[in-house]
Amino acid sequence: MQAVRRSASIITTAGKQFTRSIAVNSATINANEEHNNLKSWREIPGPSKLPIIGQLHHFLPGGSLYNNEDFINNVMYERFGPIIRMEGYFGSPPIILLYDAEASAQILRGENWMPNRPGFQSLQYFRKNYYQKQGAAPDGPTGLITDHGDVWKKFRSTVNPIMLQPKTIKLYTSSLNEVAEDMIERMRLIRNDKNMLKGNFDFEMNLWALESISVVALGGRLNCFDPKLPESSPARKLIHLVHEIFTIVDQLDFKPSVWRYISTPTFKKAMKLYEDQISISKHFIAVAMKELKSKNQPSFEEKGVLEKLLEIDENVAVIMASDMLFAGVDTAANTMTATLYLLANNPDKQKKLREEILSDKDKRSYLKACIKESMRMMPVVAGNMRLTSKEYKILGYKIPKGTYVSFIHQALSMMEQHFPQPEKYIPERWIAEKDDPLFHGNAHPFAWNPFGFGVRMCIGRRIAELEIETFLAKVIENFQVEWFGPPLRTRSSSLNYTIGPFNFIFKDVK
Repeated sequence: MQAVRRSASIITTAGKQFTRSIAVNSATINANEEHNNLKSWREIPGPSKLPIIGQLHHFLPGGSLYNNEDFINNVMYERFGPIIRMEGYFGSPPIILLYDAEASAQILRGENWMPNRPGFQSLQYFRKNYYQKQGAAPDGPTGLITDHGDVWKKFRSTVNPIMLQPKTIKLYTSSLNEVAEDMIERMRLIRNDKNMLKGNFDFEMNLWALESISVVALGGRLNCFDPKLPESSPARKLIHLVHEIFTIVDQLDFKPSVWRYISTPTFKKAMKLYEDQISISKHFIAVAMKELKSKNQPSFEEKGVLEKLLEIDENVAVIMASDMLFAGVDTAANTMTATLYLLANNPDKQKKLREEILSDKDKRSYLKACIKESMRMMPVVAGNMRLTSKEYKILGYKIPKGTYVSFIHQALSMMEQHFPQPEKYIPERWIAEKDDPLFHGNAHPFAWNPFGFGVRMCIGRRIAELEIETFLAKVIENFQVEWFGPPLRTRSSSLNYTIGPFNFIFKDVK
């Protein structure tokens, strides 16, 4: 299947052992293999193709990958090896999937000067057209999610000093703690007699995540937890918008769709949702600006994210707020759900975490370790992508310039060669000593990348970590979290969405 192989090795993936031959380290291949011996990227293995529809039949009812929730992680790797070619549909490009940490490192490092990270093409289409209609220059910024090249670099350089400054992020510790405490009270109020939350658990987690990120993005509370909040209120509209946007993005950008050729009803709906999100963001920013003007803040006090962005440019503030709301709600909510699930199924780890929290230690290393371990086992995205700016020689193949390559770190982080006993939830691996076989530093540095890599690493990482650490600590301090029934399922699309039923039980800690 591959041009260069070594002897068979035992690899453990998701708790299952199988024997397979694995590719030689890509750096070794590039050093020793003649250029003429490399195969074309068109020869990279992948699911079989049919005329016109390509590989689509595998994903239709009766196909080998139909409704297979784990196809991107285990199934594809088991069948085709560490490099796979997936065909594009209806105008979307072919994508190379990489399941090799060293090969991933070679491309990610090679692209790190000005990387192009594709994704969310419908959002990119909307923003480019929307902002130009508002009078923006053709090369004006549209956001960190949708911009590339020099436009992206200029915008990122503008917001980096604000979004990545620890002392600025720490300003939100008290506010996020307040959000967490309010959410705990809400959970108590909506529990039934079996200590389960009434209604949709995933919706509740989205409420918490939206209320949390809004503190930073919009400069204040939305009061999402208010049971009397009118459906017509901007806050309630925003709650529904965020969820609808990710649902429709999945249909347009991550499933076969002809919107690139014709204006479909789904495409038209998406354009309206994107426009509504910007309008509501502008509304809340206008409210925040009014409050800031009425508040006589001493000049020596540290200013928040929104205030600093507004000092640069109101348009920059609106764009950044839209990006934070787009990227910071479903991601935080699904990460929290996964972490609670793993702790519920590992009561000894949950007990150890509770002991650390109740000890009032300033440094909560085990709390951070628990979250990292959940991101290893159940990350919110399966991988990240690059559009190559030059040719690469990877695993016996020539990958040409202009190729879409996806690095499947979710599968890499579940391989025995990187993380011993990968199917087990072991937060201790993140705080173990270097001589411990479990020490996470023994893994390839590109086997675990939940926030991306390099200059395009998630700009909201510090905010997300503070949100999740604050709320998780409050939940474990107040509740004994339990789980019953079958394992929690996930569905891979634009994100890895956790799927109900959510059989959580939240008992008061005695």
